[in-house]
Amino acid sequence: MNGNDQIAMILKSEGVEWLACYPSNPLIESCAQVGIRPIAFRHERGAVMAADGFSRVNDRGAFGVVAVQSQAGAENALGGVAQAFGDNTPILVLPGGVLLNQIAVSPNYSAVKNYGGVTKSLEAIYRPADINSAMRRAFSALRNGSGGPVVVELMTDVCAADVSDDAAGGYRSPAVSRSQPESASITAAARHLLEASRPVIWAGGGVLFSGATNELAELSRLAAAPVFTTMQGKSAFNERHPMSLGAGGMTTTGQAHQFLTSCDVLMALGSSLTRTPYGQRVPRDATLIQNTEDPTALNKDENVDLALLGDTKLTLVALVEEVARQLDGDVRDSARVEAEIAEIRAAWMAEWEPLLSSDAQPLNTYRVIREIDENLDNDNSIVTHDAGAPRDSIVPFYTATTPHSYVGWGKTTHLGAGIPLMIGAKMAHPDRFCLNLMGDGAFGMSGTDVETSARSGAAITTVLLNNGGMATYPPAGFPTAREQYGVSHMLGDYAKIAEGMGATGITVTTPAELADALSSAQQLNSEGKAVLIDAHSDMEGKRSRF
Repeated sequence: MNGNDQIAMILKSEGVEWLACYPSNPLIESCAQVGIRPIAFRHERGAVMAADGFSRVNDRGAFGVVAVQSQAGAENALGGVAQAFGDNTPILVLPGGVLLNQIAVSPNYSAVKNYGGVTKSLEAIYRPADINSAMRRAFSALRNGSGGPVVVELMTDVCAADVSDDAAGGYRSPAVSRSQPESASITAAARHLLEASRPVIWAGGGVLFSGATNELAELSRLAAAPVFTTMQGKSAFNERHPMSLGAGGMTTTGQAHQFLTSCDVLMALGSSLTRTPYGQRVPRDATLIQNTEDPTALNKDENVDLALLGDTKLTLVALVEEVARQLDGDVRDSARVEAEIAEIRAAWMAEWEPLLSSDAQPLNTYRVIREIDENLDNDNSIVTHDAGAPRDSIVPFYTATTPHSYVGWGKTTHLGAGIPLMIGAKMAHPDRFCLNLMGDGAFGMSGTDVETSARSGAAITTVLLNNGGMATYPPAGFPTAREQYGVSHMLGDYAKIAEGMGATGITVTTPAELADALSSAQQLNSEGKAVLIDAHSDMEGKRSRF
């Protein structure tokens, strides 16, 4: 066997069942020969984003793996790698490399030379004898510490060379190693939480990746502390729960805004607390407690009063035990907090009800979101947004219930991520209905992967807000450029395009048609048929910002 065959065998031994890819890499054939299913996407970035989506909904129990060709393939994949890096998603990226004697020859492209700023771990294989070690380091990086893209560049002639039988059989899978904060810090954190008059728990994506949603709910119950989730953490806490404040990115709920701006203790769990336009601000006057696996995230953007460095689930288990010990049988009454949340939420929703229930044509964006929220089995669906207006509109209003029933993403905001992200999620959970909400601008970035969904059988539904432009950048922003030169104006019969790519296209113009289309889509997806719903919508500009 050669080096590519050896890598395929290692992937197989690690439980990898499928490989996102495009368009050519010798590893693709080697994987197919050992029973790892390759799925070819229509662009390298889409392949990376599908691997990202697969990893996000697997709680580090399995990882998305992607192979692309050298040079142009590695160049095209970089955007997807950056997206995964921004959200700390563990994926394994295996780009082809040039011949060894061409490494220093300009303008040959090297992932090792160019990916450094957007990866957790990055190396190339320069000798066949190093394959086992490189792959061991890669899977150790995927399993341990904070998440992020792990890249191993496969030098063409090195991986085409024969390897010995001894080398091929010498791979040993690395173990998972987790740590938790020291007991004194746990004791202090529990005391701060219980002594606070207005505590808030801030739950990030680390709660989901560590599988700690049950422990989060128990901590909230014991401490009578309401829970806000970041966009990446959305679905870590049931938003139907009376102690839920909802989620927030660039936009958020009324109750989240009120509690975040008035809390006296904020306990951030599984969060880097990165300051970003796509996240809520941390209150300045509150005592700040931060849990993260990444020591470089501590005090990065915020002044942290108490650090809890370690695995989020182990941290939550310890916090639950310590809070229960300090309560010593006492039960915190959450009725007052629940009533306040309900009152604020009711007032906020009353402001938005005219748009959420609007019968206007073209369809109002928020009516589209309500129809999605009311016509899906939220517990058994996976929903995501795309960048821009779909993200800012849906995050506060879609009800996430079970873990990963919503996938929030976007410290970097690549248009078009939603389609491949949901294909990856569907590969992880074929029994769930997977839907992405996107705009017509985003469709231009990844719309051809509707064909990937149809061809692969990883059948997802895309709801496309067809409003002829980009609602994030309204016409008033550049009237001359738009009116005289058509900037941001776009047209398309997207249902017809989807039909031409093997999917079912459905055009809707009324709420009743949309409800019917969502019902049909769920049935069609269960039969393995991809669906695109072309929703003729408006350029709604209102956002739930404060």
